[in-house]
Amino acid sequence: MIRRSFPALAAAFTTAAAAFLAGVLVAQQSHDLGFKDTPILPGQPWHVHDSDRPHPRVITPGATPGAAPSDATILFNGRDLSRWAQKGSGPDSGKAVAPKWKVMDGYFEAAPGSGDLFTRDKFGDCQLHVEWQEPTTVRGTSQDRGNSGVYLMSRYEIQVLDAWQNPTYADGQAGAIYGQWPPLVNPARRPGAWNTYDIVFEAPKFEGSTLQEPAYFTVFYNGVLVHNRKTSMGPTIYRDVAHYQPHEPREPLLLQDHDHPVRFRNIWIRPLGQYDRPEK
Repeated sequence: MIRRSFPALAAAFTTAAAAFLAGVLVAQQSHDLGFKDTPILPGQPWHVHDSDRPHPRVITPGATPGAAPSDATILFNGRDLSRWAQKGSGPDSGKAVAPKWKVMDGYFEAAPGSGDLFTRDKFGDCQLHVEWQEPTTVRGTSQDRGNSGVYLMSRYEIQVLDAWQNPTYADGQAGAIYGQWPPLVNPARRPGAWNTYDIVFEAPKFEGSTLQEPAYFTVFYNGVLVHNRKTSMGPTIYRDVAHYQPHEPREPLLLQDHDHPVRFRNIWIRPLGQYDRPEK
């Protein structure tokens, strides 16, 4: 029988423990980025915590609430309307012409009677941020008070209206999917205060002339949820039921001229991403 001294046994134990801990550490480190021996997620090609699953790309968020993230397109920079146009008339009929809406101190104002404003670029599924202000001088009632609209794809409207102590039909007040769904609540601010819309819009999908998937709206109005992935029945129409007609997968964003000097600022838009796209 071989006898070992206590120091020798302690040294052997220390060496074995160190080797074991090193093995545990290596095993742990090998799983820091995921696993390949876990179950497959239902309806997906990925394991739970899959080490091969693509990482999302990195963007820089806005420095302050409401500020644009780094992957957004700035539609109004506070200085000019270079990303916008209007439909020409007379000799310019059929052309996109420079806007007649007025740019002032960090905002722009609808020029009543000049026509709608639309973006030169086209968009489909998107996240949109818009800030708008009702005139401080209150004139008119119901739909004739501070009326405008934010039209996704130039067709699907979220109503802009002075909703402060101004009764009108429910599906026509500010925040409504116009003519279809009233907002869940009315978080309007007083005339002269700035309101915000944060809109997530999922464009309708067509296969030929057949609607495959309707449009959906998720809308935050002054930070309050007023539509939660609500289905649009079709393009906005007055006093009738909307029906879909096929159109392009991307169309301009439009701001409505409804003969009221509504103001806008800090407008940006970004495409909705898709899951599991390789990081760039």
